[in-house]
Amino acid sequence: MDRANSLDRALRERARAVIPGGMYGHQSVGLLPDDYPQFFAKAEGAHIWDVDGNRYLDLMCAYGPNLFGYANPEIDAAYVRQLSLSDTLTGPTELMVRLAEELTAMVTHAAWAMFCKNGTDATSMALVTARAHTRRKTIIRARGAYHGAAPWCTPRPAGTIDTDRAHQLFCDYNDVASLEDAVARAGGDLAAIFAAPFKHDAFIDQAAPDPAYARRARELCDQTGALLIVDDVRAGLRMARDCSWSLLGIEPDLSTWGKCIANGHPISALLGSEKARTAAASIYVTGSFWFQAAPMAAALETLRLVRDTDYLERIMALGDRLAGGLVERAAAAGFGLRCSGPTQMPLYLFDDDPDLRKGFCFVSQMLARGVYMHPWHNMFLCAAMTATDIDQALEAAEGAFAVLKREAAGLAPVEKLAFLSAGQR
Repeated sequence: MDRANSLDRALRERARAVIPGGMYGHQSVGLLPDDYPQFFAKAEGAHIWDVDGNRYLDLMCAYGPNLFGYANPEIDAAYVRQLSLSDTLTGPTELMVRLAEELTAMVTHAAWAMFCKNGTDATSMALVTARAHTRRKTIIRARGAYHGAAPWCTPRPAGTIDTDRAHQLFCDYNDVASLEDAVARAGGDLAAIFAAPFKHDAFIDQAAPDPAYARRARELCDQTGALLIVDDVRAGLRMARDCSWSLLGIEPDLSTWGKCIANGHPISALLGSEKARTAAASIYVTGSFWFQAAPMAAALETLRLVRDTDYLERIMALGDRLAGGLVERAAAAGFGLRCSGPTQMPLYLFDDDPDLRKGFCFVSQMLARGVYMHPWHNMFLCAAMTATDIDQALEAAEGAFAVLKREAAGLAPVEKLAFLSAGQR
């Protein structure tokens, strides 16, 4: 379509006048190809429609919150029923207790739960809980790992000061020696080790956690009295029906959850072991909307579907089907395409594409064929997707690879990403 005369383009012009930069965060202008829409009108199941009426199979799933499908009738009915009774009140409803009970029953390491709104809320709450528990300051986290957008962890430090990031040490994910060195440098001041469930940094291949690395993180926390924190905001419920590191037999002291625990309704959580209960009770954290009842009703229905359906097995099978088909079709067109990470949360990168010019061209061609993909961020599959959806995406890919093959030699570099990718790498 002609984006130059589109409703999306008109909205961008209006946004530039009243929104700094025209857009912010992960949808900032320039982080995706210029032909990508900024504004959307509706969504259902596995599909989204932009404001110009174009329909896409959404392989971003709202950057993760869509687990059971947009406008899932069962989850949204629970939300609307509760909304008709109450939502934001002077205090919480009994749903808060029920939700805490169900989460602690589902997650092996968890003895208690606290609720907030965003992943950054949850990771920041984990940070202060660990410091309250240990009465120490230093935390260790992996280089390039994303734990939110607060001053202590934002990947773009504009507006922050050095003290916002004080008392942090960095290691390399899956590098036991690097982790041990960071712990040694922390000395007697180690409060916590933050761990991503798998390496899901932007711009580079994802990697499963090395069991030896995970075990050593647990051992070092036990030896030093620090808390082990698994940040499951992104991967929670897409890796396991328990904490993601349960697949390795590792139980953290704290885990953070968000995105899909209410299928897109705004709620996140910090779950903790009995060890950290007193510290969690001692900190002061709150928000005007943290006790909202309707998102808790949606979360309870989401957890019912997690327990009672084969959603996880289905999205894993669909992810395998998509990954195998894309890699095969790329090879047939003469390209090396790498799928890294769990196939239900895949990252696709081209070989010999350091500035992403191939990736940008390919996803633009997929968009033109009705499939919304991302050139440098991991994607997500949801339980509303079908084998037919995946097959249609693979059919679209054949056309996209054909265009890429014709145009590859003349593609311009994607210089607009240099400022961000350099910080991530």
